[in-house]
Amino acid sequence: MAKKTYDLLFKLLLIGDSGVGKTALLFRFSDDAFNTTFISTIGIDFKIKTVEMNGKKIKLQIWDTAGQERFHTITTSYYRGAMGIMLVYDVTNQRSFENISKWLHNIDEHANEDVEKMLLGNKCDMEEKRQISTERAMMVAKQHTITFLETSAKTNVNVEEAFMKLAGTILEKMNKQSAKVNATGDRADVNLTSTSTSKKCC
Repeated sequence: MAKKTYDLLFKLLLIGDSGVGKTALLFRFSDDAFNTTFISTIGIDFKIKTVEMNGKKIKLQIWDTAGQERFHTITTSYYRGAMGIMLVYDVTNQRSFENISKWLHNIDEHANEDVEKMLLGNKCDMEEKRQISTERAMMVAKQHTITFLETSAKTNVNVEEAFMKLAGTILEKMNKQSAKVNATGDRADVNLTSTSTSKKCC
């Protein structure tokens, strides 16, 4: 059997309107490449990148979903297994930002309750065409208590930071959960011993 080359596997998902740059962000992070002629994702696609964090090798399986409504049924089936979801909008496109509420609703409807969310304002290099201010996006992120970053796949601004930050949040949560399980597990052992002793006495 092949030896496992990683300690943990995190499934991440990129969602948002068509054309906001989800595929470009994924390629910039996984291959450090940018292509001006990306075609729209059909259905769903994914890439894998292994990163090191806190002495652990984490395999990131990043799913890139199509933004078009006609692929809705296919893409929403991938929400359930995701541990982290990135909601991407385009800072030069008002509509893509307004649709964030629709994407958040999709997450509530289809994803796990404890999924980690992050809001990304992509194409921040196109300052002269900007329609969404950083402050406005920060307010929305605060309202929904989610992390927010502005990114540019083209000039490689905050791309790695975004993925690493999301992975770090998931790792932190897992560590807290396992610590909690260990603490309750120890107590459970104590209870087991005490009941078995009392049975012996009887």
